[in-house]
Amino acid sequence: MLTRKQRDLLEFIHKRMQRDGVPPSFDEMKDALDLRSKSGIHRLITALEERGFIRRLAHRARAIEIVRLPEGMNGDKFVPKLIDGDGAAQTSTPGVASAMPVRVDATELPVMGRIAAGVPIEAITEVSHHVAVPGQMLDRGGEHYALEVKGDSMIDAGINDGDVVVIREQDMADNGDIVVALIEGHEATLKRYRRQKGMIALEAANPAYETRLLRENQVRIQGRLVGLIRSY
Repeated sequence: MLTRKQRDLLEFIHKRMQRDGVPPSFDEMKDALDLRSKSGIHRLITALEERGFIRRLAHRARAIEIVRLPEGMNGDKFVPKLIDGDGAAQTSTPGVASAMPVRVDATELPVMGRIAAGVPIEAITEVSHHVAVPGQMLDRGGEHYALEVKGDSMIDAGINDGDVVVIREQDMADNGDIVVALIEGHEATLKRYRRQKGMIALEAANPAYETRLLRENQVRIQGRLVGLIRSY
């Protein structure tokens, strides 16, 4: 037996997975249920897991498997789908009539180490591991890579320490873009890009950090932020 909030959350997760191919973030769940904090979502997720409606997989971003749906929600026939960024939804219960198929187009991107969202660190050149990224997060016709964020200078842009950012490789940027900037050939940082009177401004999204003004020949753009992956 589910409470109203538990049922509402399960229905929201199910609809988003059918629509987008990936579960919603905890922030999206919180907003959808009009809760004040993510701690309430954690309690609801735990309750759904304890009752056997969902399953969480450790060490994977947004990894939620819907095991079953309660009677009356989208009909009684349901095939649980595991969204795991492997290019397709996986069926985990054989012999059950199919529900609407969920297709996940995912790409394995190299994680090129860590990038500073704060004081610049040494330029990143080596692949540390790979991460599966939903296809809809990527720009068509471009090359992409991922970086793990270190620091808190972009928190007001929703980018936290430990997040993985998805970057489209490019050497140009528009004002307001969040970019990977290589400074003087050896320091890399994640900042908002602006041109100001012939100079390049690299802006933090945290009032504790000052904007850095640099000459154009001191900065080389290595990519633009197109997505973010967060593990809870």
